[in-house]
Amino acid sequence: MKTQKRSQTSRAYSKGYQAGIDGRSRSLCPHENETVRQNWLTGWREGRTDHWDGFNKAALAQKLSNL
Repeated sequence: MKTQKRSQTSRAYSKGYQAGIDGRSRSLCPHENETVRQNWLTGWREGRTDHWDGFNKAALAQKLSNL
């Protein structure tokens, strides 16, 4: 049985969140499609906020598992 891939928008959010919590720049967004890019940036913003609030990689795993 094949596993079903996650949607591109939720994957973009997850990757954006990971980039934000790692402290990377938002200019590194790899997406051209406006909808997917917006989801990546939303994830990036939440990741940066969590990074500034002192969350670490353990919080990242827990937050992304809730998606």
